[in-house]
Amino acid sequence: MIKVLITDKLAQEGIDLLNSTDGVEVVVKTGISEDELAKIIGEHDGLIVRSGTKVTAKVLSNAGKLKAIARAGVGVDNIDIPEATRKGILVMNTPGGNTLSAAEHTMALILAMSRNVVPACTSLKGGTWDRKKYIGNQLNNKVLGLIGLGRIGMAVAKMAKGFNMKILGYDPLAAPPDAEKIGVEISDSLEQIFREADYISVHVPRSEQTLNMIGAEQIKIMKPTVRLINCARGGIINEDALYNALAEKRIAGAALDVYPKEPPENTRFSEFENCVVTPHLGASTEEAQIEVAVEAAQILVDAIKGGPVRNALNAPSTTGTVSPIVSKYAELARRIGTLVSTIGPGQIKSVEVRYRGLIAEMAVEQVTLNFAVGLLQKHFEMPLNMVNTPVLAKERGISIDETKNTEAKDVSASFSAKVVTDKVTRTVTGSVFGGTLLRIIEIDGFNIEMTPQGAVLVIFNDDKPGVIGSVGTLCGKHNINICTMGVGQKPAEGKAILAVSLDKEPDPKAIEELGKLEFVNEIYVCKLG
Repeated sequence: MIKVLITDKLAQEGIDLLNSTDGVEVVVKTGISEDELAKIIGEHDGLIVRSGTKVTAKVLSNAGKLKAIARAGVGVDNIDIPEATRKGILVMNTPGGNTLSAAEHTMALILAMSRNVVPACTSLKGGTWDRKKYIGNQLNNKVLGLIGLGRIGMAVAKMAKGFNMKILGYDPLAAPPDAEKIGVEISDSLEQIFREADYISVHVPRSEQTLNMIGAEQIKIMKPTVRLINCARGGIINEDALYNALAEKRIAGAALDVYPKEPPENTRFSEFENCVVTPHLGASTEEAQIEVAVEAAQILVDAIKGGPVRNALNAPSTTGTVSPIVSKYAELARRIGTLVSTIGPGQIKSVEVRYRGLIAEMAVEQVTLNFAVGLLQKHFEMPLNMVNTPVLAKERGISIDETKNTEAKDVSASFSAKVVTDKVTRTVTGSVFGGTLLRIIEIDGFNIEMTPQGAVLVIFNDDKPGVIGSVGTLCGKHNINICTMGVGQKPAEGKAILAVSLDKEPDPKAIEELGKLEFVNEIYVCKLG
């Protein structure tokens, strides 16, 4: 008998599915404490949670026979995935269940702003009949700028086309191949959206790349008639900049469903009639709750019974199933992917990987997939792995061309990646020395030796005397130790590269000072392994 524990409120349809499945016993215990959950979790084969239950390391310390955890929803911040992985427990989520609900809420906010629904309703309920004050705007023929063309962004695009809106889309990673088919004009720059859109809606995960993506400088570019919508994650639109824009009447309106801290401590947006605020209702429909409950129940049972594993957030360990050298190259490739994603800004247009020497004679699927994980991870909130990465890459139209050459060059074996974006082309090559030491040996044609570990600083600079001393002095000023340093030069071009591994990440002030050094052309900070 498979025992499934449910610790958060779940739509009855999900529970009914479990109860109707042969060999499954359902135990519902909502609102239990961390200590109580830790005592009983090991008695169950599966666990279904929403956002309320915290599946901590303490809870998992006595996991017993627990095999899988299903999150009915998208976010998994409440689950200690590394600890679950160490325990061999599969963690899954239901990323598609909320898509239509979130997209419809986005359209509801757009319509509410356009037709002044909230202030007009409040006014009439207060006894005032004022039709002139609340004259609105049609959506017909207006430009909707969508930042993020994942599942939700694409769903919004399809709905907006029904209102005869013109859709201008931008995705920081890559535009899905179906976008243009449904009438989305793909933009290569955010600036075009900021300049041309009448409505701007964000649909990207919150990350270092997207935090404060829309701030005061970006708002200055926009039309005074623009309206901003955020149903994605709090902080993508800078709240201070948005508040000031509304206060100074530089934009026509805004709508927020998400906030940097929830519930928000500050209710200052309530003073603006042209700002609609809702308490994170994007996924709050009866249909969405049913869909994620049923999906969570189904994927959990399938996984426990040995059926297909879907929406896995932690891939099963492959240690022992591949050769040690392939495992090392897989780790090297993941770090190279992370490095390329940092030094290669822009939308991905093409990706190539090349194997040379001894590694080219081996089965390298795991290596290529690990590179893809490193390359794409910052564009997704959910953890990427060898299970979900191919699916997510395919959705965005990203493929990886792979070539092998058993003839060695410079070193006995090497892995190279070339990524072309709409802004730059980056090539990074690495090797494993002595079977254990990971090294970067080339970046964009610069021969260099760098340890891809910890915080890494990469500077593209003019080839002048004093570069190493100046960088070292500034790092010392900010109490940053330099662990290893690699220098590459192209004397004929007067260009060079400096790659430095550090004992900690530089803070914004240190990066700003480094960027102001006269010889610096580009500067990047990356966290590797």
